[in-house]
Amino acid sequence: MVMPEHVCPYGLKTVDLLEREGFAVDDHYLETREETDAFKEKHGVKTTPQTFIDGERIGGYDDLREYFGKSVQKEGETSYQPVIAIFGVAFLLGLAVSWYVFGTIFTVQAIEWFVSLSMALLAIQKLQDIRSFSTMFLNYDLLARRWVRYGFIYPFGEALAGILMVAHALPIVSVPVSLFIGTVGAISVFKAVYIDKRELKCACVGGGSNVPLGFVSLTENLFMIGMGLWMGAKALGWVVL
Repeated sequence: MVMPEHVCPYGLKTVDLLEREGFAVDDHYLETREETDAFKEKHGVKTTPQTFIDGERIGGYDDLREYFGKSVQKEGETSYQPVIAIFGVAFLLGLAVSWYVFGTIFTVQAIEWFVSLSMALLAIQKLQDIRSFSTMFLNYDLLARRWVRYGFIYPFGEALAGILMVAHALPIVSVPVSLFIGTVGAISVFKAVYIDKRELKCACVGGGSNVPLGFVSLTENLFMIGMGLWMGAKALGWVVL
């Protein structure tokens, strides 16, 4: 569809994919709603674009990807991509800050920043749609089931602890917050996944997540516990760097 107020993004992606696969593309624009509806009725399809190769209809963009043997994510299919992106960027940011401050990436502080930045970035994902997060959170968090408002407080606590830990400020606040929400979260996830054997989606990257509940969410909570213990030990002078 190519109209004055709309150009179909999947049409552009389809043409690009075909050209990258070495095809010469004869692109037929549907320039009005009437043309689009008539095309759908003629070919018995619900969506556009539709690709034809040597007269054979392949289908829409996802069908074309499958035709070329490329991966296609199905609706509702689980994926770790959001978590990999967050942890990957947080890790690189930790190294970048360490390089700027100390002139090297090989510092303990780089790991501290990695964990605390991960907490802040994960909190952002939850805060984008806190209602959806809190609803999904109720599926497995033990405290939120007893006190529903905790599902709304949790992302703010995670963000607060992460930001304070980035700045190495107010450990009297960040340490207990991190230990509390991390411990409750770890117990809740462990019970839901490893004791009750439930297959759930994780709210760790927001309410619309397709990340499976399990190791990733448990890791997030263990990070918070570990960071809380580490920063607490530093604040008490038990660790000297």
